[in-house]
Amino acid sequence: MINFSQEFNTLNYVIKNSDAVLLFAHTRPDGDSIGSVLALREYVKSLGGNADIACFDPYPDYLKSLSPDYFEFPARLDLKKYKLIIASDSVERGFHKIRKAINKEQLIALIDHHPDITLRGDINIIDPAYSSACEIVYDFFEINNTEITSSMATYLLWGILSDTGMFQHANTTPRVMEIASRLMRKGAKLSKIVEKAFTNKNISTLKLWGKAFEKAKINQANGMIVSVLTKKELDDCGAGTEDIAQVAGILNTVPGTKFSLILSERDPGVIKGSLRSEEYKGVDVSGIAAQFGGGGHKLASGFEIRGTIVETKNGWEIV
Repeated sequence: MINFSQEFNTLNYVIKNSDAVLLFAHTRPDGDSIGSVLALREYVKSLGGNADIACFDPYPDYLKSLSPDYFEFPARLDLKKYKLIIASDSVERGFHKIRKAINKEQLIALIDHHPDITLRGDINIIDPAYSSACEIVYDFFEINNTEITSSMATYLLWGILSDTGMFQHANTTPRVMEIASRLMRKGAKLSKIVEKAFTNKNISTLKLWGKAFEKAKINQANGMIVSVLTKKELDDCGAGTEDIAQVAGILNTVPGTKFSLILSERDPGVIKGSLRSEEYKGVDVSGIAAQFGGGGHKLASGFEIRGTIVETKNGWEIV
C-alpha cells in the first residue's frame, strides 16, 4: 500500500480550515461510496463545519432504514461556495460532470481504490491495494487520531462489507478483518448492517432476482454465466444498483462457472455490464470490461455501452 501520511495530513488541515465542504458520491451509489461520504460528513460536522453530499442519483430507499438521509442534486447547489470538494469511490462515475464548474481557488481531493482512475485533483489518495474507499477513510481517521464514533464506524464497516462481498471476495485481507474488528469495538452495528443492507430484501427485489435467475444461461466454452434485465423489469421492480450487483455475485457461485455477467438496460439506449469472478477461478474480468471501454478490479468490473438487448436463438445480442 502507498504511504499517504502526507496526503492525509494535508486533507485534514484543509478540512479543518474549510467552512463549507462538498462530498460527492458516484452515480448509482453503493455502500462504499455512501458509507465513506457519510463518515466524512460526520467528521466535518464534529469540527463545526458544514458539509453537503452531492450525487446525480437519489439516496437509495433500501438504505434509509439503516441511515435516513438525502443527497443534493448538483444542479441545485451553488458549487462555488465550497472551499473543498471531496469525491469518494469510483470518482469517474459522475464527478467529471461538475469538474468544469469548479474554479482554481477551490481544492479537490480524490479518494479511490479503483485501478483505472485518470482524473486528478489537488490531493490524490488513490490506491487499488485497498479493499474499499471506506478502508482508506479509516486510515485517514487513524493517521489523524480522529475519534471514530459509533455511527462513523457503522458507515465505514458498511462500505467495507459492501466492497468485499461480506468478506467473501479476494480483497478480504487479514488487515481488512482487523479493521472490521476495530470498527465493531468502536460500536459498528454489524448485525444491523447485514439485516438492513444485505438480507432484508423486499418482494420487488426478490422478484427481480427471480427474473434474472430464470433467464440465466451458461456458455460452456468459456465458463461464463450470463443473464439480462430490461429497463421495464428494473422499473417494475424498483431495483437499485446494489440489487443488480448482488445478482452478479450470486450467479458467480454457480458450480462449473468461471465468471458472471449481468447486462442491464439503464437510461434509454444505455446498457450496463456487471462482471464478477473469484481468485481461484483464474479470470481477470477487468480485462473483459476493458474491451468494452470499462474497467474496475480483477474480480469485480463493469462497463457501459450504447445499444439495445435483443434475444436470439443463440442467446442475447446487443444491437
